[in-house]
Amino acid sequence: MIEEEVVMKKEYIYIPEGELREEVVCLHHDTPVKRHGRRWKTMELVTRNYWWPGVTKEVGRYIDRYNAY
Repeated sequence: MIEEEVVMKKEYIYIPEGELREEVVCLHHDTPVKRHGRRWKTMELVTRNYWWPGVTKEVGRYIDRYNAY
C-alpha cells in the first residue's frame, strides 16, 4: 500500500534497500537518549514503525560492527 509516497506494509513503513536502512538503525541505537548495546532493544525500537526483508539480520550486523570498536 502506498500512502502519500510512503510504502506501507500493514502498519509499518517499508524501508527500501540502501543507506536509509542503516540510518534508521543508527537513529534507534546511537542517539544519546537511546544509546545502548542491546541487540533486542534496538530491534524492538526499529520494528515498532519500520520493516524490510532481513531487518533482524541487519540490526544484528550493525550492533556487531558497533560493538567491535
